[in-house]
Amino acid sequence: MTPYEQQAHIQLQFWQHRMQKTPSLTDKLSKSVQNKINDFIPDKVHQAITVTIEKMIKAVLFGAKYTTGDIPAMDMSLQMREALVRQKIENYQKTATVEGAITGAGGFLMGLADFPLLLGIKLKLLFEIAALYGYDVKDYKERLYILYIFQLAFSSQQRRNEVYQLVAGWQGYSGSLPDDVAEFDWRIFQQEYRDYIDLAKMAQLLPVIGAAVGAIANYKLIDQLGDTAMNCYRLRRISPMQILKG
Repeated sequence: MTPYEQQAHIQLQFWQHRMQKTPSLTDKLSKSVQNKINDFIPDKVHQAITVTIEKMIKAVLFGAKYTTGDIPAMDMSLQMREALVRQKIENYQKTATVEGAITGAGGFLMGLADFPLLLGIKLKLLFEIAALYGYDVKDYKERLYILYIFQLAFSSQQRRNEVYQLVAGWQGYSGSLPDDVAEFDWRIFQQEYRDYIDLAKMAQLLPVIGAAVGAIANYKLIDQLGDTAMNCYRLRRISPMQILKG
């Protein structure tokens, strides 16, 4: 390993431990409260949200407009790849910050519009990162990997533990994936994502402070997504991964 790869490997190990942490009491209480709230929401509403997110993400995962440019040369160093990835993350943070500020300043209805806009920004960023690490996002399974990265970044700690195991063992797991993406559990995906961002984004709907909250929240969410994606691809590029026990 080069010195840079050694440093990246150490960072990866710390990240692995975070992904496998036992849910804290606060995590469990928050999830319990959110589950009770979800129980009060009519099933038709859940179904409508699920269908909306499913269609949006399918459009991103399989739409031609979300393909990226040429894959970087395979012999490019990890250090060079990650320099390019960090630049991409910074660029998308700027875009998401402006978008959050504009929608946050526009009141309740504009605040609601932030949801699909930010979702599209996040998924497009993941496509760019995947390509920079040398993976062909035209491949169906690479696009599903992107979806699992998304879940890993924006889920409860309990769900994160489950998804991490799939990502960590991707080489074996991907061979068992269904050919039909319709078999993916969209309801769990949308509910975990929505629950995760509720606290971070709710204040964006408030007058006066909405713009500031939207800008800051979006900046941090993109930062978190970028960090998760980098470590997920490090799992596959640095060396054969050993699943660390939390």
